[in-house]
Amino acid sequence: MSESELYRRGAAMRRKLMGEAAVEKAAKEVYSDPVMKKFIEVATETVFGALWTRPGLDLKTRALICVVSDTCMGREPELALHLRMALRQGWTEEELTEVLLHLSGYVGVPIIRESMMVASKVFKEPRD
Repeated sequence: MSESELYRRGAAMRRKLMGEAAVEKAAKEVYSDPVMKKFIEVATETVFGALWTRPGLDLKTRALICVVSDTCMGREPELALHLRMALRQGWTEEELTEVLLHLSGYVGVPIIRESMMVASKVFKEPRD
């Protein structure tokens, strides 16, 4: 895939959101696979390049939207990734915990229990 301007902006945004170490780790562990490499190329351009760089919402708000979306959809691996992003954007563990607890009244206690278990693991990880 040739690198468009949107792709370049997306790659820079992804590194900003996730951190250099996380991007490099994912490149080695997940995106070295040819199928997954195609996925991250498209996601870098369309999600990180076209959506995350839009005006209108700050990065902190966008990160929280991802946490809420993943929680509501029961997307545990993505939730862990987006919780890390949210922490990097300035949300605290206490704020994120409260967001998850608040969602229990809207999406149900079982899915929030699972999300809280993911959050608990993420919060114990060392941060860069």
